[in-house]
Amino acid sequence: MNRLSPPVAIAIALPLLLALAVAGVAVTARVTGFGEPPPAVADTSPLAAPPVDAPDAGSGECAAVLAALDGDLPADGATLPVRALADPAPEGVRAWAATPRPVVLRCGLPRPAELTPASPLLVIDGVQWLELDDGVPDPVVVTYVAVDRPVYVVLTAPVDAGSGPLQTVSGAVRDTLPAVPVAVR
Repeated sequence: MNRLSPPVAIAIALPLLLALAVAGVAVTARVTGFGEPPPAVADTSPLAAPPVDAPDAGSGECAAVLAALDGDLPADGATLPVRALADPAPEGVRAWAATPRPVVLRCGLPRPAELTPASPLLVIDGVQWLELDDGVPDPVVVTYVAVDRPVYVVLTAPVDAGSGPLQTVSGAVRDTLPAVPVAVR
C-alpha cells in the first residue's frame, strides 16, 4: 500500500482547508450582507414643511384629497408611514416617511410656469401629471403636478420610491376631484 508521508499529506490538505475556509467566509458574508452599509432608515420625526405660495390650500378640494390620503403609501415593495408635520404646519400638506427624502404632497399651488402647450404629460389612473425636471444629472427626488383638476396637486418623492406613491395619489385625485381642461396659458 502506498501511503503519503505526513509532510506531503499536510502540504496537500492545508491549501484545500484554506480554500474551504475562504469559500465559507465568502458565502456567509454574502448571505448576511457583511461589508455592506446598513439600509437607510426613514426619518419619522415631524417634518418642517416651509410655507409656499398655495392660494387654494385651504379649499374644500384640497381637504378632500388630503382626507383620501390619510394612510400609509405603498412604495417599491415597502409601506411608507404617514409623517407628522411640525408646527406651524402649512395648509394643504401631507407627508410620508421615506429615504433619502420624505414623500411630500402639496395641494392648492398656483399653475406651474413649466406647463406649456408642448409639455409632455403622463396619464396615471386618468389624471394628467406634469413631471418637473430639477436639472440634476442623477436626481434624488422627482416632482409631479396634477394639471387637469380644479386645484393643482404636487407630489415630490424619492426616485427610489418607485411608482406606488404616484399611483396611490392618482387614485385619490381621480376619486375626489373632477377633471377639468388643462390650462396651459
